[in-house]
Amino acid sequence: MRIFVDPAALVAGALVVRGDEHHYLSHVRRVRVGDAVELVDGAGRRAAATITRIAADATTLDVRAAEPVPDAPPFVRALVPLIKGDRMDACIEKLVEVGADAIVLWPAARSVVQLDPHRRDARIARYQALARAAARQSGRARVPEVTGAADLAAALAALPASVTLAALPASAALAALPASAALAALPGPTASTGEATVRLVLDPTSDAPLALGVPGVAVDVTIASGPEGGLAPAELSRLAQAGFLSLGLGPRVLRAETAPLVAVALIRAATRS
Repeated sequence: MRIFVDPAALVAGALVVRGDEHHYLSHVRRVRVGDAVELVDGAGRRAAATITRIAADATTLDVRAAEPVPDAPPFVRALVPLIKGDRMDACIEKLVEVGADAIVLWPAARSVVQLDPHRRDARIARYQALARAAARQSGRARVPEVTGAADLAAALAALPASVTLAALPASAALAALPASAALAALPGPTASTGEATVRLVLDPTSDAPLALGVPGVAVDVTIASGPEGGLAPAELSRLAQAGFLSLGLGPRVLRAETAPLVAVALIRAATRS
């Protein structure tokens, strides 16, 4: 079993856990003295621990030395439009499970949901809590960050400034490539920076598939997806100008919460991470 602790608390020795994590151990998992627990700090470290005492309001553990858990490249970022109701919750939860490292929520022109600026911080905090719970369930040592952008321009402006390798911004440019070559056509890391950034927009009208079996050459991948009504022409244009490649996920129409999940899962499978 696994719980999250504050990074400053993840040191060898005795550790007293209270609050939600104590409730999880004592009431949900019904642990006993002597049970083993894995501690993670949400920032990429973990440590083995053994329960030494269980009280009404706290659990005491004997913690061994912490160790880093390296993230498997590439870093995968998902730009996801706001989705209505529980489907947004499910999308965030599953994105964490399949391997997204960062989730950026933005109000697409055709999104049914438009987040009130006065409620944005509280809503993002709730989504971050969902990501934390999903990270614990799926065995991740690092909790993906969930952030909100005021609009697409703000989301794009916050992307890493490292070299972009998406030299073919139009979907038609990739349409002629064989299915297995869609990602293989992207160059590898440059000699000057040692990094490679790939930007992909999920466009149902694109004939270029996101294929499996492609060697993992990128260290940073950003995917952008649209709402149920699709990305507006102006949004597609802005993404193309930002160096995004248009790729499709097959002939079937996927829901707004499904498309980014499939894309992240395929990227992880393609890069064996």
